[in-house]
Amino acid sequence: MIEASALTKRYGDKLAVDDLSFRVRPGQVTGFLGPNGAGKSTTMRLMLGLDYGGGRTTFDGKTYRDLANPAGAVGAVLEAGSFHPTRSARNHLRMLAAPSRISDRRVDEVLALVGLSSVAKKGPKGFSMGMGQRLGLAAALLGDPDVLILDEPANGLDPQGINWLRGYLQAYAASGRTVFVSSHLLAEMAQMADHLVVIGRGRLIADVATAEFVSRSSLNAVTVRSPQADRLAALLREHPAAVTAEPDGALTVTGMEPARIGELAFHAGIMLHELATRVATLEEAFLEATADSQEYQADAPVNGSAA
Repeated sequence: MIEASALTKRYGDKLAVDDLSFRVRPGQVTGFLGPNGAGKSTTMRLMLGLDYGGGRTTFDGKTYRDLANPAGAVGAVLEAGSFHPTRSARNHLRMLAAPSRISDRRVDEVLALVGLSSVAKKGPKGFSMGMGQRLGLAAALLGDPDVLILDEPANGLDPQGINWLRGYLQAYAASGRTVFVSSHLLAEMAQMADHLVVIGRGRLIADVATAEFVSRSSLNAVTVRSPQADRLAALLREHPAAVTAEPDGALTVTGMEPARIGELAFHAGIMLHELATRVATLEEAFLEATADSQEYQADAPVNGSAA
């Protein structure tokens, strides 16, 4: 269990993390979401004691600095490119393993786990971003930790690599361990994360199951088509539901379940040609929930022009 309590960090006049508290439970992948500038990376640094600030984070009741065997308790990747450019991938891991008395055999195991055995003797300077991410993950896995904290681990990975990472982290969590991962790849996070911690401007917006977060979106709706659309719309508004007539003749209904719509139409003798649920995507739910927390907003193109 990770428990973050009242985390706070200020840079001059800017409050980057504002009294932020949440829990990360074992046995599930917890996604950490927020717009650019929301304070995600700063929060992770505070959790690991890499930044000075207010609040406290414990891992099964102990702060990171008080852990008897940090490498075996918490593995973290905050900056995938943090390695010596001329030292080989294997020697980079051996250097990290030495203080914790982790064997060279384990170094070779994690290189195989992340698919880097064939380039173990090469320097990371020539690695692609995706290969650098794999090397960072290998470093986090050296101590076979109970907790993984990963900041944007999918950056630079190709589709096969992203698919592999998703399966690996889900299996890691399913073994009873704790995975806390940030990402801007929301479509991928929708498939990977069981639970979400969402922040904006350093403050907590949501700490809920992924399915519940999406279900809260006002963009969840029911699409209805009927040759008696006007009559059906009037009926639904009476009960009441919000009904919007679309240009193609369909009705978009919010505030009423499909089964209830079907029952009302049946009893009123109204024929339905379509009754379908439209579920918001995680991206849509995220953009809606963080609309007031965007730090950087660009003007939309005018008439399709970027000029």
